[in-house]
Amino acid sequence: MSRQKGFLAEQKAKEYLQALGFEIIQQNFYCRFGEIDIIALKDDILHFIEVKSNQNNNPIYAITPKKLAKIQKTLQFFIMQNHCTNAYCISAICIQNDKIDFLENIIL
Repeated sequence: MSRQKGFLAEQKAKEYLQALGFEIIQQNFYCRFGEIDIIALKDDILHFIEVKSNQNNNPIYAITPKKLAKIQKTLQFFIMQNHCTNAYCISAICIQNDKIDFLENIIL
């Protein structure tokens, strides 16, 4: 996915989450372990959200066990760095054409 397409997908995801009542804490958190596209808060639960977009294939297939492991390491760094005590989960937003699927609490 090109940077421009990725940016547009993340903007759609952000607007979608805000419409659902999520507070966006941070976008594009980077550290040596990886990147998290969106960190959002709702009902005192932190959601570490991966955004995937693809016009031809279902973007869910781009969320691999290896990618989830990187997200896990990255979110642990974020939690430690920010002294978070909230419950948390890994979630994903998959965008294909104009369809948005929100997958909450993905199990590793």
